[in-house]
Amino acid sequence: MTEQATPTPHAVSVRGISKTYKGGFQALKSIDLDIRRGEIFALLGPNGAGKTTLISIICGIVKPSAGTVSADGHDVLRDYRLTRAKIGLVPQELSTDAFETVWAAVRFSRGLFGRARDDRHIEKVLRDLSLWEKKDAKIMTLSGGMKRRVLIAKALAHEPSILFLDEPTAGVDVELRHDMWEMVRRLRATGVTVILTTHYIEEAEEMADRVGVITRGELILVEDKRALMRKLGKKQLSISLKSPIQALPQGLDEYALELADDGATITYTFDAQGEDTGIAVLLRKLGDRGVDFKDLHTLESSLEDIFVSLVRGTR
Repeated sequence: MTEQATPTPHAVSVRGISKTYKGGFQALKSIDLDIRRGEIFALLGPNGAGKTTLISIICGIVKPSAGTVSADGHDVLRDYRLTRAKIGLVPQELSTDAFETVWAAVRFSRGLFGRARDDRHIEKVLRDLSLWEKKDAKIMTLSGGMKRRVLIAKALAHEPSILFLDEPTAGVDVELRHDMWEMVRRLRATGVTVILTTHYIEEAEEMADRVGVITRGELILVEDKRALMRKLGKKQLSISLKSPIQALPQGLDEYALELADDGATITYTFDAQGEDTGIAVLLRKLGDRGVDFKDLHTLESSLEDIFVSLVRGTR
């Protein structure tokens, strides 16, 4: 009988995980990561960064070269059957049971994890994913977006407490994507921990509680999303001028100013969290130098801007 683990505040704990393949390629380099219970955690990184490898190790599908992983307090290798039953995985690949009906495939997935038959739960999952009308259709007849919904339904069939979504909305139209994220919000509200990878960074910005950035097999940052945007995000003041100028006025070197090619706009980058943004003084100094403006517009860095700058900084 498996020993009961002491409850921890973390749904997943990763310690010193590395993965080197036979050819010598090191996909992961000593990853440490804790994922809290009930949060939505977004793992961001370019193609080949190691996102899918890390997820596969946490799910017990790939064996690490070094390190340990626990899910819900249990070691994923030593207690594989127990931890795998707690985890739902939606892979990138659209590998489905082509000749099965939607209903049969999802119900079978529940049985794979030793869960008793529960047609009511299967119906709820299918309805939540707008698959109920397709329950008797063979999977091979579905569109790519609907097939991806079936993958999510299969992952939820056994009622996991931890759900991995590996690029879940790739190839999915806007309406289906919206429905999926509504479902993710509902799952989080019931206490399910959701870990997602995505190329749609605006989704991570909207959905995630925390963000991890991985590149070249290294986890370079894990941060609360709002704290990350406060810490690394910048604001820019776009100053539209009444008349174009040839060059920036002298005596303004202390300000981070850029003049547009057409000479009609000055952009000022500043720290929005600082006690004094310097905007009022800058505008007065521009006026003193005969530079008049007709409009002001403020822009704030997005999560995508921050992500791109972080990844570029590691090259």
